[in-house]
Amino acid sequence: MTMKAATVGLVILGALVTGSGPARAQIQADTNELHVYVGEMFGDNLTDRKISGDVPELDDAFTYGIRYGRNFTESWGLEISTGYSQSSAKNAPGGDIDMGLGTLDVDVVWHFTPKARTVGYLVAGIGYAIANLDDPIQGTVNGQPASIDDGGSFTLNAGIGVKFFPTKAFMIRGEARYRYIDSLLEKFDDSLNTVETTAGVGWKF
Repeated sequence: MTMKAATVGLVILGALVTGSGPARAQIQADTNELHVYVGEMFGDNLTDRKISGDVPELDDAFTYGIRYGRNFTESWGLEISTGYSQSSAKNAPGGDIDMGLGTLDVDVVWHFTPKARTVGYLVAGIGYAIANLDDPIQGTVNGQPASIDDGGSFTLNAGIGVKFFPTKAFMIRGEARYRYIDSLLEKFDDSLNTVETTAGVGWKF
């Protein structure tokens, strides 16, 4: 997970270096943006203890979603996004269990090169994450039977990305984002530290 995230970070840095010249397109005050994206989410442990001798984990998975942004100034904006990943709880007793993960976020966006054709930005915010297990995780904890169902909780995120403008209205976007999820299960839960790497397209209007 660390190597893949580092690779994405280097790509973003390279894009900033090569695309920081004068802009044909730029972030402008009082404009809106609409984005769609796809990517990969890298998981973490789901429980704080072993279930039948092993710790269930949120598996790495394909992720996709949509984002709406409002630019209040050239540098500062607000973004609302929703995403979904069809993952699984791996290492569960009896085999992997399909697990959907949905997120809803509200983020502050700071564009630190708003006048460049390749716009670099930082993003950070808060939201809610909810899981949907096909079946409860069933096993034993300290020799006692246990059945663990899905749940949901708050999530925090922070990331870095670039928006490349081939035209004044159309952009290509790449991003690496760290996400903290407080818990995804109803009991024996553990907080998750995950990473999402995404790419997509967007329109400014």
